Amino acid sequence: MFSKYLVLLTAMMVILAGCSANTDDTATEQNQTVTETTPESSEEPAEPKETEQQKEVYPLTGTRGETTLDRRPFAVIINNDIKARPQSGLHKADVVYEVLAEGDITRLVAIFQSEIPPDTIGPVRSARSYNVDLAKGFDPVFVFHGWSPGAKTKIEAGEIDGVNGLSYDGTLFKRASFRKAPHNSYITHENIIKGANQLNYEIEADIPPLTFKQEADSVEGEATEYVKLSYSSRIATQVEYKFDEANANYVRYSGQEKNIDLDSSEEIIAHNIFIVETSHRVVDDVGRRDIDLTSGGRGILIREGVRQEVDWKEVDGRILPFKNEQPVPFTPGKTWIQIIPNLNIVSY
Repeated sequence: MFSKYLVLLTAMMVILAGCSANTDDTATEQNQTVTETTPESSEEPAEPKETEQQKEVYPLTGTRGETTLDRRPFAVIINNDIKARPQSGLHKADVVYEVLAEGDITRLVAIFQSEIPPDTIGPVRSARSYNVDLAKGFDPVFVFHGWSPGAKTKIEAGEIDGVNGLSYDGTLFKRASFRKAPHNSYITHENIIKGANQLNYEIEADIPPLTFKQEADSVEGEATEYVKLSYSSRIATQVEYKFDEANANYVRYSGQEKNIDLDSSEEIIAHNIFIVETSHRVVDDVGRRDIDLTSGGRGILIREGVRQEVDWKEVDGRILPFKNEQPVPFTPGKTWIQIIPNLNIVSY
């Protein structure tokens, strides 16, 4: 009797062991199946790329970019004497004013914000009172080397934050050996920031934007592939712009030579040429001028191969185009503003 129970118990244990083995095998097969169909990946999912439309719009060019937008502009008085050409850094400026100094020589007020210029900017020259007024509309750090009595009064009164080469000659400002004074004073972006910090100037700012047209908006006016401004009969003082249809911009020439950057050989171009007629009056024996930058008057706006007669107005320190009392938007890109005493010096 006992042997019967023993045989029965042994049989039950064999059956239970077989069931357990089948269950383990099934689980193992299921695990293997899951492993094969859902392999682990060591790669992180790619971040979505920033599209052009997601990039921020620079306030002074209307173009899109990736660098800091809250950078405070800086304005540099650039020497435009024939002995100072070709200049360095102008190809990176967002807005450039060209305006007469003494005689028939012009100086340039170059406003930088969207692009950090290369190592060398200049030659830097002395400021006039109306240079200060032109720059003020952009709330910049104002960089110059010397000043007229009128400019000195405005800057010392705190109308603009100035960095003067007279105080930093040989430190922030360097003299180039390949040119003679006063055509050889240069500065770098790094030294402008250093000077601003030493003088406790802000280097960040929220800059009100210029007004720019939408790409699809048409430009009305007369076709203009060439424009010439004759500040005098001397060839050296004559400025020309020639339309580059392939790139939809104007290439600048001075004294019948193409303007290029001294260091990179990059062309100096403009997407907008804004010609402003206003009163010029000589006020001293040196030939310094008083230039009316507030009364408004006639102007010509040239862009995209077309010129348009407009008016100009001073708005919050900026010289801007208007038509029928409404602002005329610029084409996105770089803008050159030509301040002249009479539209008669312009030819097309």
